[in-house]
Amino acid sequence: MNDIRVKKVIRRAIEEDIGTGDITTDNIMEKSKNGTGSIIVKEKAVIAGLKVAELVFKEIDSDVKFERIKNDGDLVEEGDKIAQIQGEISSILKGERLALNFLQRMSGIATKTRKYVDKVKEYDVRVTDTRKTTPTLRYFEKKAVRLGGGYNHRMGLYDAVLIKDNHIKAVGTIGKAVEKVREKIPHTTKIEVEVESIEDVKEALEKEADIIMLDNMSLEDLKRAVKLIRDSAISEASGGITLENIQEVAKTGVDVISVGALTHQIESTDIGLDLK
Repeated sequence: MNDIRVKKVIRRAIEEDIGTGDITTDNIMEKSKNGTGSIIVKEKAVIAGLKVAELVFKEIDSDVKFERIKNDGDLVEEGDKIAQIQGEISSILKGERLALNFLQRMSGIATKTRKYVDKVKEYDVRVTDTRKTTPTLRYFEKKAVRLGGGYNHRMGLYDAVLIKDNHIKAVGTIGKAVEKVREKIPHTTKIEVEVESIEDVKEALEKEADIIMLDNMSLEDLKRAVKLIRDSAISEASGGITLENIQEVAKTGVDVISVGALTHQIESTDIGLDLK
């Protein structure tokens, strides 16, 4: 992970949580008193965020020792100890909630991603995330998707062209939208077009789009679209993808399946810190 980027977010999070000081801990604990804490997983999960958790404690107190017992990306069972912390108890208490917040959310995303990936592991298809992420936490959430076995779609509006329905409405046609953007972008940048019908697929192919996103299409239309596209472009299915239907979508032969639910419909993993 990019430590500089991560630390910027962690510092903002510490400022938000601790502010001018931990009024409870600072008035209860003697600063020199040391202790040990164990981070325990309370349900089966794919772990993500251990490095982030370590950086949280180190940012609060550089003398805290953080030992990873498991690694990011590991599948763990209920009751497994994934890390151990040693240092001043006041520092451990100040970092506990923030470190767990990152760990719980990232592990929830990684765990959910693994379930989707496992559903289509027999097919030659990639499962990717979307931009449906928590503002300012996209880097962490997309990292968790990778740790769960998925892939990342574009990071933001700046690193890939994706012509969506409202772009097309604004200029009139798919063809005009592709022509306009192609005139101005570098030749190294791919163009993706979101389509909603077989006619849209044909128009995108005529304009030599690199990637065609098949948005909320029926299974029958997905099959027809994949046959039309063949090797002329990368085919991507998107919209309404669930654990219950992703295997049927994969059977249509699409190259990529993008799933917004990986990051915006998740349950955080139950993880706790036991102090001794």
